[in-house]
Amino acid sequence: MDNIIEVRQLNKHYKDTHAVKDVNFDIKQGEIFGFLGPNGAGKSTTINMICTMLAPSSGSIMINGYDVSRQKNKVRESIGIIFQENTLDEKLTAGENLMLHCKFYNVPKEKRQERIQEVLEIVDLVESKKKKVETFSGGMKRRLEIARGLLHYPKVLFLDEPTVGLDPQTRAHIWEYILRLKRKEGITMFLTTHYLDEAEISDRIAIMDHGEIITIDSPAQLKKQLGGDIIELSTKNNEQALEEMHRNISDAEITQQDNMIQLKVADSDDFISGFIKELTVPITHLNIRRPTLNDVFLAFTGRNIQHGDH
Repeated sequence: MDNIIEVRQLNKHYKDTHAVKDVNFDIKQGEIFGFLGPNGAGKSTTINMICTMLAPSSGSIMINGYDVSRQKNKVRESIGIIFQENTLDEKLTAGENLMLHCKFYNVPKEKRQERIQEVLEIVDLVESKKKKVETFSGGMKRRLEIARGLLHYPKVLFLDEPTVGLDPQTRAHIWEYILRLKRKEGITMFLTTHYLDEAEISDRIAIMDHGEIITIDSPAQLKKQLGGDIIELSTKNNEQALEEMHRNISDAEITQQDNMIQLKVADSDDFISGFIKELTVPITHLNIRRPTLNDVFLAFTGRNIQHGDH
């Protein structure tokens, strides 16, 4: 499978800040590539350089065989962008918004109506074509923005927080449309999100912090790297419980978050019965689970993604 995006030795300097430091990665054609990082990690700066909105200080970016620095227009024709903020004209109808976009992107006149119909079908908005956008729900507006991003048949679709502010049911529907699109058109997707359950659908995830890519792998492999099980508990006296654990336990990694104690162990089945017998403080809450992407994020950045970037 060919690379659709190639980023090499990418740097961005501002006066006193080295915002992006020697970043390298490839994205394969048809891949969903998740891009995660806390606030100030350099994520937005990197995306803006890839999308031609910001000039790199040094390094190179190729998209669909075009050089981002020298062939901006060809790159822009190759990408679609769905921004976090709503950028639709609310006074126009859905159809008028899409027609305007066709004109911006020089979609041939004879193909415009056909394309508009096609993208509205993909996101189930055919019935709403003649309705003004100001009458749409948040989920409908998001779907229309996805339709608009597809009008010129982009090779790469950038999804910046595509479901932010939507209720869980609408979020699930938006992902149905996005995945249907990937299957139907084989479009490469570059995704940023704070919802780590959404990031799970990525083929690979890059985590960025302090201007550098600190890891790239599939969600399954990233979780496997952490290994073991996670035991979460709270007790009648966490301070005393922590003292006991640090004194008596050598085969677990012990941390505390808010009023919850967390133990990372190789195998919870082997560990838990002896642990409960030995702990003198009564346990009020106990949960055992496998590592999640949030645990991965925390392990690599020292922060929860929800608290780190909004």
